[in-house]
Amino acid sequence: MSLRSPLSRVLGKGSAKEGTDHFWAQRLTAAALALLGLWFIISLLLNDIAEYTVLMQWIARPWNSVLLLLLAVTLAWHSSLGVQVVIEDYVHGPFMKVCALVLNKFAHIGVAAAAAFAVLKIAFGAAA
Repeated sequence: MSLRSPLSRVLGKGSAKEGTDHFWAQRLTAAALALLGLWFIISLLLNDIAEYTVLMQWIARPWNSVLLLLLAVTLAWHSSLGVQVVIEDYVHGPFMKVCALVLNKFAHIGVAAAAAFAVLKIAFGAAA
């Protein structure tokens, strides 16, 4: 005998009404980071980017800019999901937990926005 409602069984959502969304988001961002990280490391190793101007030219290439943006956003999202789990597990007290979760989201959004701004500024050739 199950205490779950028929709708809950169909949707696959537990008592928290989140189901496996968080789990899948964390796994998908990890897979994306594995691919993007591999691209990033190989690109850095194959290109001689020891000089500042060469690095700026490398970032300004369209595909590199797009992939760097994806890397930055995915990294911030994955990190936010991981820190959220740590906060939920180890921060006790509802007020402190809510404050930490809100601060976590704002901090990661800020980091992602700063990274996106930096890549876009280089990609579109804005003066330093």
